Amino acid sequence: MSIRTRYIRTPWIRKTAEYSFETICFTLAVIVVAALIAAYNTQSRSAPTYTPTSLSANPESAALPFDIPPKSALNGKLVFAHYFPPYPVSIDNANPSSDYYATQYLTVNGENNKHVRYGGFLRDRPTPRQPIADAQWRQRDLENEVRSAIAADIDGFSVDIIAKATDTSWWGSTVPTALIKAAAAVDPNFKIMLMPDMNGAFKNMTAAQMAAEMKPYSTMASSFKLNDGRLVISPFLAENKTAGWWSEFITIMKNSYGINVAFVPVFLDAAANRNSFASISYGMSNWGNRNPAGNPLSGSNPNSPMGLAAAAHSLGKIWMQPVAFQDVRPSQSIYDEAQNSQNLQNMWQIAIASNSEWVQLVTWNDYSEGTSFAPSVGHGRALLDMSSYGLYTFRTGASPAIVRDTAYLVYRNQLVSAVPVNRSAAPMTLRQWSSPARDTVEVLSFLTAPAVVKVTVGTTTTTCNAPAGMSSCIAPLKVGAVKTTVVRGATEVAKVSSHTSVTATPYNQNLEYLVDSSRR
Repeated sequence: MSIRTRYIRTPWIRKTAEYSFETICFTLAVIVVAALIAAYNTQSRSAPTYTPTSLSANPESAALPFDIPPKSALNGKLVFAHYFPPYPVSIDNANPSSDYYATQYLTVNGENNKHVRYGGFLRDRPTPRQPIADAQWRQRDLENEVRSAIAADIDGFSVDIIAKATDTSWWGSTVPTALIKAAAAVDPNFKIMLMPDMNGAFKNMTAAQMAAEMKPYSTMASSFKLNDGRLVISPFLAENKTAGWWSEFITIMKNSYGINVAFVPVFLDAAANRNSFASISYGMSNWGNRNPAGNPLSGSNPNSPMGLAAAAHSLGKIWMQPVAFQDVRPSQSIYDEAQNSQNLQNMWQIAIASNSEWVQLVTWNDYSEGTSFAPSVGHGRALLDMSSYGLYTFRTGASPAIVRDTAYLVYRNQLVSAVPVNRSAAPMTLRQWSSPARDTVEVLSFLTAPAVVKVTVGTTTTTCNAPAGMSSCIAPLKVGAVKTTVVRGATEVAKVSSHTSVTATPYNQNLEYLVDSSRR
């Protein structure tokens, strides 16, 4: 299989150019919004909170520290998850112990030794399932992924369209159509946002050719449209074509096919392109950074994440804020330091404090970049659960009231400096401009009242006095099993153990963070 890759840029960190008058205005806007950040930091750990009048009927509430708010409490803001077609739940409907993931992607010698140089293509995979006795097993898998996203209160998938219609491979042009059909079959309210990937098959097309490619998807019932009927087109790496080219595309869609487009470009560098694209855009987004240093919660830089949102709003556009957990790429020999759950927390706080209208979870299932939120071997559903506090704060405007003591364990199964048994020729190194690497275990706790959090890593125990609400207890990463207990008085109110131990001699280098929940 040939998989295209994406590269994150962090231009706002590096730029030191003189600022214009417009930039200064943006800066002032960011300073104002920074005050909201402080309010959120207080709110996320105490009042105000949203307290439902009755227990949620959603069965997923039992796995969370709070009751899921009813739909009537949501504020109209939307959350999409970026769906990357090459990594379905199953590639070949085989037994998980011998399927394509197990024998080709997760092994050093898979795909005819293609991935030997970096010790295997992937470090995680979708939660395995047994073979399905159904000729339409691929469609059933997509339907189940839609159900999984709905259970996490995600509004839809932003599907990465990576191939032309003439490419009939399953993960080529087939997945977007099948995903739209799956959404319609499971829940007509779940929508699929069209996201043509301008880093691949479309980058050399004319505007007319692109319009012809998008037209078939646009007429399907579950393709995402605004309330006024406009079809949302949100290209990844939109700046690979000029604003004039996209303007021509929008005109052709309307004049040739009768389709009005709401254009929401996703940039790698929004700061450099927002002004030229403003006149043709309904909204804007950035692919974003994957480490806390790249997602600061304060500051006056107009090209920081907060500044990008403020700038889009000053242009009269909505903003789709990226939210990511981590980024680890063996095949590119690079990783970002997410600092346990800190990057995820920062990005949710930015979405809330910046008053972003939409969020894009980056990504649902891109295992080659280690960015998946979807249920997987590495983090089960625990990552989606841990992220839900930020999601519901974003979607209701207030932090949910904590009604069940819950702890999430966030850790790696090896030290950053560990030397793997399989000495790959190109080990992963820290991305430039990332937060510094660190070896830590985190217990992210959500407590109904103050309690003592004890984290044991190997033979070392760290104790934290945790307040009510959300708090973080950090312990050094050591070799051995990882476990935590939460004790209030003489009562143990939560406990969780790692599903794998930390080893001094890992077979492969694996710098992805793993997550376990006390309620799963």
